[in-house]
Amino acid sequence: MFDIGFSELVVIGIVALLVLGPERLPKVARTTGHLLGRLQRYVSDVKSDINREMQLDELKRLQEEARKSAMEFESTVRSEVASIEGGVASSLQSASSAVADLESSFKASSDAVPEVPAPASAQLAHAAPEALPLDANAIPDTMIMPDPVQDERQMDFDCNRPAPESKSSKT
Repeated sequence: MFDIGFSELVVIGIVALLVLGPERLPKVARTTGHLLGRLQRYVSDVKSDINREMQLDELKRLQEEARKSAMEFESTVRSEVASIEGGVASSLQSASSAVADLESSFKASSDAVPEVPAPASAQLAHAAPEALPLDANAIPDTMIMPDPVQDERQMDFDCNRPAPESKSSKT
């Protein structure tokens, strides 16, 4: 704090002993020690208060920077969402106009064709009977639709009941 060496302290002590005398010197030294202790505590309190204020200012500055970056991010996201919404709206409008064009062309083409061809099932009914298979065994397996109830039983899949325990773990 003050640049006082040992020799200077000895000179101050001798002068204090001569001026104050041996009776009052211990009281004055004790009082001086208390006052210096209070002064040091006061200085350390002031330093810690200044440090806290500096940290508080720094935290406020960081908070403001974070708030600004969050606002910038929000505005960026909003602008991107608006541009995407605009693109979707224009795509939807163009798709709607394309559907309307297809419907109008379909109506125009259906008016031009007087006779609609018969469905495939009607054509099969008029086909020769020898071309159709007579029994179910003659139908390829890829054409037979499986029974959904039977498939569920084969899979043994039920979310509401616990899985069965294996027999090997019971023995």
